[in-house]
Amino acid sequence: MRIYLKTTPNKESVYFNYQPLLTGVLHKWLGENDIHGELALHSFSWLQGSKKINDTLEFKHGATFFISFYDVTNIRQIIKNIRVEPELFHGMVVKDIIIGDNPDLSDKDNFMLGSPVFVRRGIEGKDIHYSYEDVNVGRLMEETLRNKMRKAGIPDDATLQIEFDLQYVGKKIKMVNYRNIRNKTNWCPLIIKGKPETKLFAWNVGIGNSTGIGFGSIF
Repeated sequence: MRIYLKTTPNKESVYFNYQPLLTGVLHKWLGENDIHGELALHSFSWLQGSKKINDTLEFKHGATFFISFYDVTNIRQIIKNIRVEPELFHGMVVKDIIIGDNPDLSDKDNFMLGSPVFVRRGIEGKDIHYSYEDVNVGRLMEETLRNKMRKAGIPDDATLQIEFDLQYVGKKIKMVNYRNIRNKTNWCPLIIKGKPETKLFAWNVGIGNSTGIGFGSIF
């Protein structure tokens, strides 16, 4: 299930590395929870509607973003708490909530990004970050989604295939700083094939690693 949020304009400068702040706001709205971990069954987009002003972002007309959860109960809790504490950060306040119905993805294989895709593995004590240039990256994204499906109790989908749309002209490798750690991420649309319910699950929980801190959201 997905909700779309609209905020008021910011009153203070928003710096590019606001991602931890947005993650913190999400947990504030969730209240006490146990959703931390690599296999988060949720995702959320970055803020849209900004204009770059020197080294900061201005949301003159407010920001928009979405939050998706596999568990509808979490979305209901978020909506309830937004109404009590609608504040984000730097003066932005949620002023509108739209509840989105689960879409029919039967004929949809191409997905755009709401935030960059992060694919990571620990190998022999080293933290390896993968890009769309790596031949195995599709298999790794499939592996992570299958692990999430198992966690959610969803049967495996033998038809699942995930790859980056390498024909996309604007694709780029994006370095993202999260709490002083530089992460190599991918800004490139995805092609996801599988059963409609599998694609809907991916649409809600995101693709790749660390969707719980704002990576890998899709639409």
